[in-house]
Amino acid sequence: MLIEIASLAKTYQLGEIQVPALKTVDLKIGKNEYVAIMGPSGSGKSTLMNILGCLDVPSSGKYILNEHDVSTMDDNQLAFIRNKEIGFVFQTFNLLSRANALHNVELPLIYNGTPRNERRQMAEQALDRVGLGDRKTHKPNELSGGQRQRVAIARALINNPSIILADEPTGNLDSKTGEEIMRIFTDLHQAGNTIILVTHEEYIARHAKRIIRLFDGFIQSDETAA
Repeated sequence: MLIEIASLAKTYQLGEIQVPALKTVDLKIGKNEYVAIMGPSGSGKSTLMNILGCLDVPSSGKYILNEHDVSTMDDNQLAFIRNKEIGFVFQTFNLLSRANALHNVELPLIYNGTPRNERRQMAEQALDRVGLGDRKTHKPNELSGGQRQRVAIARALINNPSIILADEPTGNLDSKTGEEIMRIFTDLHQAGNTIILVTHEEYIARHAKRIIRLFDGFIQSDETAA
């Protein structure tokens, strides 16, 4: 099992008030699954995404990712796991504006010390996979929104991560471009990647093979997509 979550809870302390964001979540996700996580504002889906992405830690419970118990890790250990195991795709792309597409894609490899020639070759291959082999030297302001998201997807792929974690990946795109991006995720899943998609759009979630719905900090339903 790639992901095992047991009795997971997260409570935020806001002054003297405790705000429970997740309340006793149990969840398993296997390798090569394509999962959508849905829920209204305040349901806990952003908190769950942050914990799955090792951007936050639970208040209680267990989170095992690819045989690593990340629920007990410190900040440095979490940073290592994030770089090694997780590829992030964000709604706002999170690209460096002054860097070209190739440099944006190779950034994770710079952080882990991959030699320059090797990371350059890997970045070129990742851009080719998302259909942007002819845009390597373009900066973000020279690319369309869909092309920027393709660069972000290529960056997420660069470390061959255990999970691709996509947070509202079509949120800043028109519907036609959004569908093009979702086709890339389908292709990546068919190539063997595990994808976890966080979205509030039903038609986007329907691209996944499994839909988990959160409500008030609990898993309300967990179903195979039709």
